[in-house]
Amino acid sequence: MSLFSDNELTLNEFLGGRVRLWQPKTGYRAGVDPVLLAASVPALKGQSVLELGCGAGAAILCLLARVPQLQATGVELQPAYAELARRNATQNAMDLSVVEADLSALPRDLKQAQFDHVIANPPYYKPGAHSPSTDPGRQIALGENTPLTEWIDVAARRLAPRGYLHMIQKADRLPDILAACSGRLGSAEVLPLSARVGRLAELVILRARKGGRASFRLQSPLIMHQGDRHLKDGESYTPEVSAVLRDGAALAGFASDRQ
Repeated sequence: MSLFSDNELTLNEFLGGRVRLWQPKTGYRAGVDPVLLAASVPALKGQSVLELGCGAGAAILCLLARVPQLQATGVELQPAYAELARRNATQNAMDLSVVEADLSALPRDLKQAQFDHVIANPPYYKPGAHSPSTDPGRQIALGENTPLTEWIDVAARRLAPRGYLHMIQKADRLPDILAACSGRLGSAEVLPLSARVGRLAELVILRARKGGRASFRLQSPLIMHQGDRHLKDGESYTPEVSAVLRDGAALAGFASDRQ
């Protein structure tokens, strides 16, 4: 894929304008999912974070906006999106190292590094499970080529002892995620994301810890929208979700530090 020209891009605001992101007009465009993922990470200043499949940088830059002075690295397969992530880091005056690589064939220096946090928003759909996109960048971002087991294996290998993995994924992939964590990561917690009260969760955020020994915990769902149905034009986010999306607040759906 060739690099994007300026007339193929739009400049969009996240976190109430605290992050400004160049994105392709057609292709994969970040929504609320990477913002919620970033908000779930209990990172502290001075810690290190690695994002697998960083795209244009939405998740990791939102995390950097909330927690400055992180040592941040992104890995991105597609050259055009890797270059966008670098451009977006410069746009927001944030320090982000972007490595262009397949996560299954990381450079040697990255294989030797360990991180306090790994975050990931892997493709949501198994091969053949969704209508293919005519845009190759969007197709790669949404359609799984690398199995979830490999995403989690790579994350576990790159985590420092007691480090955390945070991953957002479709709810129906949760059995695959938990199976992949077995023997690699422990202290698993799952936060379901429901559009409205009474609706089934469509997405989940996983938190798991390298060397964790605590029992599995299923948290109460995070409700995205107020009311039981959409009644009018405009946003209807719940106060907690609005604080995350507009003010850069941390997501409070997980337990505090667990073993």
